[in-house]
Amino acid sequence: MDINKKSIRVLIDGEEKAATSDSVLSELVDGDKPCGGRGKCGKCKAYVTGCVSPLTEGEKNLLTEEEIAQHVRLLCLARAEGDCEVRRIGAKTPMHVLTVGEDAPSGTPDLSCYGIAIDIGTTTLAGAIYSPEGNRLASYGAPNPQSAYGQDVISRMEAARGHARALAESIRKEIRNCIVHLCAKSAVAPDTIHQLVITGNTTMLYLLTLTDTEPLSRAPFTLTRPFGEVIDARTLSLDDLVAAAEVYLPSCISPFIGADAVCAILDSGMMQRHRTALLIDIGTNGEIALLHSGRIYTASTAAGPAFEGVGIRMGMRAEHGAIDRVILANGMPSCHVISGSTPRGICGSGLIDAVAALLDTECIDTSGYLADGEVMLAPPVALYAADVRMLQLAKSAISAGIATLLSQAGVEEADVEALYIAGGFGSYLNMRSAVRIGL
Repeated sequence: MDINKKSIRVLIDGEEKAATSDSVLSELVDGDKPCGGRGKCGKCKAYVTGCVSPLTEGEKNLLTEEEIAQHVRLLCLARAEGDCEVRRIGAKTPMHVLTVGEDAPSGTPDLSCYGIAIDIGTTTLAGAIYSPEGNRLASYGAPNPQSAYGQDVISRMEAARGHARALAESIRKEIRNCIVHLCAKSAVAPDTIHQLVITGNTTMLYLLTLTDTEPLSRAPFTLTRPFGEVIDARTLSLDDLVAAAEVYLPSCISPFIGADAVCAILDSGMMQRHRTALLIDIGTNGEIALLHSGRIYTASTAAGPAFEGVGIRMGMRAEHGAIDRVILANGMPSCHVISGSTPRGICGSGLIDAVAALLDTECIDTSGYLADGEVMLAPPVALYAADVRMLQLAKSAISAGIATLLSQAGVEEADVEALYIAGGFGSYLNMRSAVRIGL
């Protein structure tokens, strides 16, 4: 321990934790750090009293005068200089994770034994267990614990420079939880699992396997490990649980077109069903595939985490208290709140609905200008002009990706025969709203 630091006591939501002076408060608190702890998103607000560092300029920019007066701080920018107390704002609630979508046109898996499929998303992890006949027996969904190191892949790669093993161990632990849950729910013994497929975007698979992400993070953005390989369960510290399992990691196309996109393309059946079709996975990382005349064109767009509520003033993920749908009722926006509870914020699907509704009422014009600067949706949740701009950036990234692929392939929009929407966020998306905002 640094001899210049002294032992102190930090009380977090009533629980005492030992720490040393100059500790960053966010390092003492479990929870997500959407911006990687860089003081950019303002999502780690908490009431802090006691001996702490002075308010930073970053906090002054993200906190209101009322919040400052109430001793609200950003945990990633505040340091404990002595004994202090932290009371987090808003209880942590379960995230809604999509584990079952529409039945795949490609049909049931071809198995000779029990098998498990797991998708590691940037935000969530989803899994399912299948019988030898290919029937889904149970599903599982949970937040990706790596969110504690940042909400997007760039933040995760930066964190991997000093915490690669911790990132790998956190997601491996959640994979274990998934397997245990699926086996218990379907009454299948783990040692009878002989096939395990783990997919995800390129960065997620690199982090899982402790592969150096540095080549992915800077030009020329090199795919040093394309996967498409079978590995031993021991490699992922799973041998004591599913010792007999053959673990397959599907192929990635490029540094930013991962195995999840490959699996989506295969599962959609688009190559067997259409001459020209589009597949879009809308989320923190927007992945787009265009099929035309037997050739597949792909693109990845830096949509950013706005679709997950990050960067939105009152944005949040799809948890209890999140506005997830907005419709017009008698010319006024009417909001649906997850679990019917008191509104706490707005998630991505609600954000797109809200902007579409406000376009219809002309509160927002076609340029995205919000005349009054803000609109109250469901007290205390409001939509602000800066939120509309953030959505425009995310929306433009997806739209630009689609337009670029169509141009590269020499295809007109009218030539596209089918559109497939993949991913948990895409499954909750109101198509009418998405069209209304030009997504």
